[in-house]
Amino acid sequence: MSKYMDVHHGMKGITAEQLQEAHRRDLAIESEEGVHFERAWADPKSGTVYCLSEAPSADAVKRVHSQAGHPVTEVHPVPLTIE
Repeated sequence: MSKYMDVHHGMKGITAEQLQEAHRRDLAIESEEGVHFERAWADPKSGTVYCLSEAPSADAVKRVHSQAGHPVTEVHPVPLTIE
Protein backbone atom coordinates (compact mmCIF):
# COMPACT_ATOMS: atom_id res chain seq x y z
CA MET A 1 0.00 0.00 0.00
CA SER A 2 1.09 3.54 -0.70
CA LYS A 3 0.63 6.85 1.08
CA TYR A 4 -1.40 9.66 -0.47
CA MET A 5 -2.05 13.29 0.38
CA ASP A 6 -5.26 14.68 -0.98
CA VAL A 7 -6.34 18.29 -1.05
CA HIS A 8 -9.86 19.68 -0.80
CA HIS A 9 -10.63 23.27 -1.78
CA GLY A 10 -13.69 25.41 -1.11
CA MET A 11 -14.16 24.51 2.56
CA LYS A 12 -13.76 28.08 3.82
CA GLY A 13 -14.75 28.51 7.46
CA ILE A 14 -14.55 24.80 8.29
CA THR A 15 -14.57 24.17 12.04
CA ALA A 16 -12.75 21.48 14.02
CA GLU A 17 -16.10 19.76 14.56
CA GLN A 18 -16.90 19.76 10.84
CA LEU A 19 -13.45 18.42 10.01
CA GLN A 20 -13.85 15.68 12.61
CA GLU A 21 -17.27 14.74 11.21
CA ALA A 22 -15.93 14.55 7.64
CA HIS A 23 -13.05 12.38 8.87
CA ARG A 24 -15.54 10.10 10.69
CA ARG A 25 -17.55 9.67 7.49
CA ASP A 26 -14.36 8.61 5.68
CA LEU A 27 -13.42 6.16 8.45
CA ALA A 28 -16.89 4.61 8.42
CA ILE A 29 -16.52 3.42 4.82
CA GLU A 30 -12.77 3.35 4.15
CA SER A 31 -12.52 -0.44 4.42
CA GLU A 32 -14.80 -0.85 1.39
CA GLU A 33 -11.90 0.39 -0.77
CA GLY A 34 -9.00 -0.85 1.36
CA VAL A 35 -8.10 2.72 2.38
CA HIS A 36 -7.03 3.98 5.80
CA PHE A 37 -7.24 7.72 6.47
CA GLU A 38 -4.57 8.60 9.01
CA ARG A 39 -4.91 12.35 9.57
CA ALA A 40 -6.60 15.49 8.33
CA TRP A 41 -5.56 19.14 8.52
CA ALA A 42 -7.48 22.28 7.61
CA ASP A 43 -6.94 25.97 6.99
CA PRO A 44 -10.36 27.52 7.60
CA LYS A 45 -9.20 30.87 6.21
CA SER A 46 -8.32 29.54 2.75
CA GLY A 47 -10.82 26.66 2.85
CA THR A 48 -8.12 24.08 2.14
CA VAL A 49 -8.24 20.63 3.76
CA TYR A 50 -5.48 18.02 3.54
CA CYS A 51 -5.89 14.31 4.24
CA LEU A 52 -3.15 11.70 4.60
CA SER A 53 -4.06 8.12 3.82
CA GLU A 54 -2.68 4.71 3.04
CA ALA A 55 -4.42 3.18 0.06
CA PRO A 56 -4.08 0.80 -2.88
CA SER A 57 -4.55 3.70 -5.34
CA ALA A 58 -5.42 7.37 -5.73
CA ASP A 59 -8.72 6.29 -7.30
CA ALA A 60 -9.63 4.37 -4.13
CA VAL A 61 -9.05 7.55 -2.10
CA LYS A 62 -11.24 9.52 -4.50
CA ARG A 63 -14.04 6.95 -4.30
CA VAL A 64 -14.16 6.98 -0.49
CA HIS A 65 -14.19 10.78 -0.30
CA SER A 66 -16.91 10.93 -2.95
CA GLN A 67 -19.09 8.37 -1.14
CA ALA A 68 -18.52 10.23 2.14
CA GLY A 69 -19.88 13.42 0.58
CA HIS A 70 -16.74 15.49 0.04
CA PRO A 71 -15.29 14.64 -3.37
CA VAL A 72 -11.68 15.47 -4.14
CA THR A 73 -9.85 15.85 -7.44
CA GLU A 74 -6.31 16.47 -6.16
CA VAL A 75 -4.59 13.30 -4.85
CA HIS A 76 -0.80 13.13 -4.64
CA PRO A 77 1.33 10.05 -3.98
CA VAL A 78 3.77 10.43 -1.08
CA PRO A 79 6.63 8.07 -2.01
CA LEU A 80 9.15 9.38 0.52
CA THR A 81 8.62 9.98 4.25
CA ILE A 82 11.00 10.79 7.09
CA GLU A 83 10.29 10.95 10.81
